Amino acid sequence: MQPAYIRNLRTRFEDYRDKYEMIRMRREDGILEITVHTNGGPLRWGRQPHAELEEAFHNIGRDRENQVIIMTGAGDEFSGPVAEPKENAAYHHMNADDWGELGWESNRILSNLLAIDVPMIAAVNGPAARHAEMPIMCDIVLATESASFQDSAHFVGGLVPGDGMHVVFPMVLGLNRGRYFLLTGQVLTAREALEAGAVNEILPREGLLPRAWELARQIMKQPELNRRYTRLLLVEQLRRRMSELLPYGLALEGLCITREP
Repeated sequence: MQPAYIRNLRTRFEDYRDKYEMIRMRREDGILEITVHTNGGPLRWGRQPHAELEEAFHNIGRDRENQVIIMTGAGDEFSGPVAEPKENAAYHHMNADDWGELGWESNRILSNLLAIDVPMIAAVNGPAARHAEMPIMCDIVLATESASFQDSAHFVGGLVPGDGMHVVFPMVLGLNRGRYFLLTGQVLTAREALEAGAVNEILPREGLLPRAWELARQIMKQPELNRRYTRLLLVEQLRRRMSELLPYGLALEGLCITREP
């Protein structure tokens, strides 16, 4: 049992469970399920979920009552919508101060996700057209037949893919397939992602979350330190690559975004 002064310093579930408008959370027996959404439906990407996820991952990682994490989406999409170049116009010509804040968040979203030291399971319920790197960064990736993965918001949308996509997909798909994915805006179907090793299992929609919970409960049979230290070990290669290349990618993305029109 931890001394009271230590317990009082820890982040507690009640501190953040209901804090976010676009992240729904429930926890049972140490398994935390988070659902990203917009008004109860599929997540519509923007500044608010960007900011909420940065802080939520930080709080989740600081709460030692979280033993396994399941991340999923609401409705029939994981994240969207598909970005159109004209919709990205607001990001094309930010001033340096605005990019400084957004770039800071972009760095911390992924570093905070990687700092979560318990196994993570992604249950990809449909197309992930925006920030598809987040579910792919989980230790186990489950998907429905309708799921797909795309970087619609960066290169083909007029932006440098420097906020993590440039690290994750070349690592997972292989260098040449990863570069093709980023440069063409390729929509990678669930079956193609399975064949490429980016997805571990494809399931019917009704079986997706039950399978995620089955795997989570299987992982929970291991001692806590075994779970935590295995997560640290398995994610270290990705963490190092991200630490090396994410700031560089964000710098290049920022150079384009803050250029004169």
